[in-house]
Amino acid sequence: MPAKILIVDDEPPIIDMLSYNLKRANYQVVIARDGEQALVQARQEQPDLIILDLMLPRLDGLEVCRILRRERDVPIIMLTARDAEVDRVVGLELGADDYVVKPFSVRELMARVKNVLRRVVPRTSESPSETIQVNALTVDVARYEARLGAVLLELTTLEFEMLRVLAQHAGRVLSREQLLDQVWGYNYHGDLRVVDAVVKRLRTKLRQAAPKTEVIVTVRGVGYKMQENDEL
Repeated sequence: MPAKILIVDDEPPIIDMLSYNLKRANYQVVIARDGEQALVQARQEQPDLIILDLMLPRLDGLEVCRILRRERDVPIIMLTARDAEVDRVVGLELGADDYVVKPFSVRELMARVKNVLRRVVPRTSESPSETIQVNALTVDVARYEARLGAVLLELTTLEFEMLRVLAQHAGRVLSREQLLDQVWGYNYHGDLRVVDAVVKRLRTKLRQAAPKTEVIVTVRGVGYKMQENDEL
């Protein structure tokens, strides 16, 4: 079945353009024109991806993102105005997977859609028994589960992928560019701040599970690494 994409925007030209191009690429398309309708459609239609404008009537996109993140792990690409930098950062910290700044090219957006959906397709090429163990952290790739000690971490797909990549390279510093390449895709040309936002979300959840353990550390001017036993 083709992936189902929910477009949330109140500008008819944007809706028409996105709908036309997504359908041409064989995606199913569902439309919502305000924040409240977005929540209804997301719950009823269970889309595989949501393209969410932040400036919406009745309920703004940030609040929609916040509510949806509490309910399920659906990938979200935000559409933002060029001068809405603060909103972009807040949206990423709330759980959005990516953002595109208006005005945008169709080619750019379609590439972002493809990259985000790539992460939610079930794995077939990796060993079904692959498990990564780093100190008290267990990353079960087949089950798409991660535990810190006995605590099951409630992670989005994007957060899981970030954790998996860092765990696979435990003890090694990965630059933001390397993380973009391995988590978002080799042809991703996005903002490095998306990496920082996802790492921040991950750290919050890891600290809730183990308050006295620093699992991911920042190497100033370089990037991030996951600590190994001899570094703790």
